[in-house]
Amino acid sequence: MRLLILLASTTMLAACGGAGPQSAGSSAPPTGSGGGDTGGGTSHTFVNPTEAKTYTAVGSSHSYQSTVEDPGSIGQQRSLRTTTQINQLYQGDATTVRNSNLKIAYDPRDAIFNVSFSNGLAGTTGASRFQDPVHRTNFGGAVEPQLGTPNLATGLWNIAGVQYLQSGSSANVTQSRPVAGAPDEFQFDLIDQSTAGSYDATTFFYQKPGTDTQYVTFAGYLRNKASVSYDGKTGLTTQVNDLERGAFAYGEITANSSVPTSGTGTFNGTMLATMVFNDQPDINANFDTYMQWIAGSATTSVDFGANTFSLSLDGKVGAPMFDGTSGQHSVLKDAQFRAIGGGDINLVNAGGFFGQFNEAWFINPGVAGNRLDLVIAGSSINGAFYGPQAQEVGGGYRIVGGTPDERIDILGTFVGKRP
Repeated sequence: MRLLILLASTTMLAACGGAGPQSAGSSAPPTGSGGGDTGGGTSHTFVNPTEAKTYTAVGSSHSYQSTVEDPGSIGQQRSLRTTTQINQLYQGDATTVRNSNLKIAYDPRDAIFNVSFSNGLAGTTGASRFQDPVHRTNFGGAVEPQLGTPNLATGLWNIAGVQYLQSGSSANVTQSRPVAGAPDEFQFDLIDQSTAGSYDATTFFYQKPGTDTQYVTFAGYLRNKASVSYDGKTGLTTQVNDLERGAFAYGEITANSSVPTSGTGTFNGTMLATMVFNDQPDINANFDTYMQWIAGSATTSVDFGANTFSLSLDGKVGAPMFDGTSGQHSVLKDAQFRAIGGGDINLVNAGGFFGQFNEAWFINPGVAGNRLDLVIAGSSINGAFYGPQAQEVGGGYRIVGGTPDERIDILGTFVGKRP
């Protein structure tokens, strides 16, 4: 069973010595200025930082709230699933280069991250302070990342250099197993049924700059929050879940005057996305929605003379995070994800490039011809150039699919560099 140990609240770290980093909520620098205050030092680089800086990230985030009522008694190993999600609320949003409230502040002196993912349109409120290595967590370590965190170093994705930081708290809860022999799920039993319980943890993860790219990197976060109570009259344990996920890119943005105006370039790198995919609520009476991660490769082709670009995403899908409910889902672990899109470069009005996707699909493993083509109801791509001479790219995207009866939303980020 997963070791459920949460690190102490990071508010204590405010007492650390030395000048602290800029506030994660401070004003963002103008687009094209490099993404943060430059200060007077000359040795600072994104890979080897020497100055406290605040970066404005571009990417996407979403949230999902639901309630699960469990008739099982404490510690009971269920033989089947008898619960379903009720009181559902889903929200998602993608930011642009010029309009983003995603902030990442880092102070190399104390190795402190201040991160803020607050976005009213996405329903996200995550904001945390992490100190590395105090809040570092690793898969296979004494304290592992919380449930729902993607292990990007596994054979499914093979992405190197990803570091995980985590903080949070829990009270009067212990993780339960909704089905005997099944992996852990986001469902809790109360230790003392006479008192309510809670769980609230945030995990921030990023690829260490210099691993693949020098001026931009990708990052993700998740917040899992639950309130648990027991009704002795009905025998129901009620768990109210509030889940947040996000993926974004941040780094040293290229000054507009340094972006080439002729020639072409191909930027190869990584994609990361978080999604919900519930395409059969009417067909299978599956009203339950689960979050899944996608990761893989991204190829961005740019024509600087024509001010156009194209983007191709190729990823693999991770397993859903279940919560003791039906477990029905359409996109399986190890499914292939593909998306193709493009658009225009407009440095003056957009601060980078913007566009949309033309097609997107999944191919489930083990079943010949099991291709799920998305009906794209809406999509967006927003990105920028990074580095002194636009050597790298990074951005965010969103794909909303399906019919009004379906809940399909893919929100993510991509980065890349020229060979």
